[in-house]
Amino acid sequence: MDALPDTPCYLNGEFLRLSEAKVSVLDRGFIFGDGVYEVVPVYGRRLFRFQEHMARLERSLQKVRIPNPYDEMGWLDRIRHLVADHADRHDAEDQLVYVQVTRGVAPRDHVMPVGLTPTVFIMTSTMKPATAEQRHHGVACVTARDFRWERGDIKSISLLGNVLARQISADQGAAETILFRDGFLTEGSASNVWIVHEDAVLGPPKSEHLLEGIRYELLAELCEELGLGFNLRPISEAEVYAADEILLSSATKEVLPVTRLDGEPVGHGAGKGKPGPVYARLYEAYQRAKTEQSI
Repeated sequence: MDALPDTPCYLNGEFLRLSEAKVSVLDRGFIFGDGVYEVVPVYGRRLFRFQEHMARLERSLQKVRIPNPYDEMGWLDRIRHLVADHADRHDAEDQLVYVQVTRGVAPRDHVMPVGLTPTVFIMTSTMKPATAEQRHHGVACVTARDFRWERGDIKSISLLGNVLARQISADQGAAETILFRDGFLTEGSASNVWIVHEDAVLGPPKSEHLLEGIRYELLAELCEELGLGFNLRPISEAEVYAADEILLSSATKEVLPVTRLDGEPVGHGAGKGKPGPVYARLYEAYQRAKTEQSI
């Protein structure tokens, strides 16, 4: 935490350092977790798929009935200011931008007050990508029942369920917890999850039980570019265990191969327990997209 005082952030109209940022204890984000967030990756000081992230932020805000405090250009101006400041101070061209909007400050009451001014917080941090070893060997995951709430489609700051789910894998030295609801794949604690079957990439259909990751549309585009099949449909637990490949995707992981699941190697034949060919092609295409789709 030594760098905390010099880490730039934005809070309610002011650019300042994290050590200077203060919010009321009656902020509904603090009291109720009443707010939403976004995480935007930055490569070479350029924001990756920024419009898609802002569209998802708008969807989350609408679902919880918080007014969007800025238009797209208002968000872009503030975020670019922070990205440049962080890059100059910390020599970090690749970053993650965290955006949080809460309903605002009000006396504690479960009913949503009207007319509040939303609390807006933005901070940046240096990107910590997957290591070369993780990409070369893949990562281990474990599975668990999806015990979280029913509105996974909202990117809510109320993340205790995800925290508990991620701790399951952390306690076992694994990289992620893959979740199943009623015998079907939903997502990971902090990732979308995909399987590969006969050179086709399969993912769960969009629903209220999972967050529509920005990589949903991106992977569809990359699969079309590469001539790979892509399909969203219910995926049973048995299909996950029998998959040719398992992949994770998120802003920080990009696309990452899972090579062990619940202690057993993933895949078949000579490639069992190793990153597969579909992962390799998608990862290469993803790197091209980072250059082409950043602003």
